[in-house]
Amino acid sequence: MHSNLYLKFIILYIIFGFLSLFTAATLGAQLILDTIRDEDASRLYREATILATDYLTDYYSKETTASSTRAMLNGVNVYLEADLWLTDTEGNVLLSVSSSGSAIVPEQIRDFDPAESGGEQYLTGDYHGYYSEEVLTMIVPVTEGFSTKGYLIVHKPVSYFEDQQHSIMHSVYITLAVIYLLSFTIFLGIHLIIYLPLRKITEAAKQYASGNLDYEIPVNSQDEIGYLSASLNYMSAHLKDMEDYQKKFVANVSHDFRSPLTSIKGYVEAIADGTIPVELQSKYLGIILFETERLTDLTRDLLTLNEFDTKELLLNKESFDLHEMIKQVAASFEGACTSRKISIELLLASRVLYVHADHSKIQQVLYNLLDNAIKFSNPQSTVTVETTERGEKVFVSVKDYGIGIPKEDLSKIWERFYKSDLSRGKDKKGTGLGLSIVREIIQAHNENINVISTEGVGTEFIFSLPKSDSGK
Repeated sequence: MHSNLYLKFIILYIIFGFLSLFTAATLGAQLILDTIRDEDASRLYREATILATDYLTDYYSKETTASSTRAMLNGVNVYLEADLWLTDTEGNVLLSVSSSGSAIVPEQIRDFDPAESGGEQYLTGDYHGYYSEEVLTMIVPVTEGFSTKGYLIVHKPVSYFEDQQHSIMHSVYITLAVIYLLSFTIFLGIHLIIYLPLRKITEAAKQYASGNLDYEIPVNSQDEIGYLSASLNYMSAHLKDMEDYQKKFVANVSHDFRSPLTSIKGYVEAIADGTIPVELQSKYLGIILFETERLTDLTRDLLTLNEFDTKELLLNKESFDLHEMIKQVAASFEGACTSRKISIELLLASRVLYVHADHSKIQQVLYNLLDNAIKFSNPQSTVTVETTERGEKVFVSVKDYGIGIPKEDLSKIWERFYKSDLSRGKDKKGTGLGLSIVREIIQAHNENINVISTEGVGTEFIFSLPKSDSGK
């Protein structure tokens, strides 16, 4: 990028400067010269026509003297900065006033033709060789009635127009220089505001491609480039989190699979080689069955979470009686509650309560939360399931009186495979994925789930669902 884009910017900037100067020095200069010459020629023609019509006829009719006419022509010469020749119809020069110093005034103009300019107001050249420089010449007839008495010939050096052109072009060049400097400040602004941030973004892309996801792009603006930089920073942070998660995921899965597999392998080998007596084999087969069930549960939960990760969770939403579902799920834990002398108390807001959600997914949420509550409840305690209606929402609370969750662990319980030190001793069969599945399901419904817990007192999970008018 440094050797390509930046070089292109510089080359384009230099080309822009040269093209501007070249255009001004050629096309611009010629346009200015033509404009000055045409405007001044029109002015000269008007003044010469007025002079020929209103003043010079008296000279041809002998009403004024040659000296007074010459004096008048001298004044006009100074005013117009042009040479004036007064001739008869044959081209004989009767009077002349010249200030250019480059003219040879003849007695008679050779090859005199008053219409030699054609349809134009003027002609340019050295006028039959009488001037040593290029002049603009116009011939105006002096008429009286319908009779032409003579001609007023006006000569003005083209150098006069060129001097004006040079003066204007000097201002043009200064203006171009100022514009070029201003464009340089724009170029500098582009360099600072666009090029440098793009270069940092390019460097970031190289770093990310090489695996360095810790590289961060500084965000110094709120425009599109700043937004792009922030988006790339977010992407790299997310990819790094994903990379860390994958490493942790593999480590956790390896550990959770290795432990039961090691136990199964050891007991199977001991049974196969006769190390374990026949009368004890049923005991160890029970352990093998327990470890197998752990692997089955872990595999099922992993497949469920993989479904959440690989595609958007598809929900089959319908209206159903939430209270009926709570009663059914609670009844399924009757055996587990009896063995530990735990009771389930249902505090339901009404006889029926319809919600609009995915029936099987919400059933899984209730099952996981009740399963956790019973596992971590103290013996001879109560697990409470309560529903509350607030506006268009239904809030479901699952509360236990057990070991609770340490404050420092509350923010981590939703992480996959996470188990607090307290829960590891209470639930050897757990996979550490149940609460992750619960949160994924609730978030897929665009609802919220929260936890309130005090270590040694108990834990309460509260989630919301949209209320439905009926079971239709």
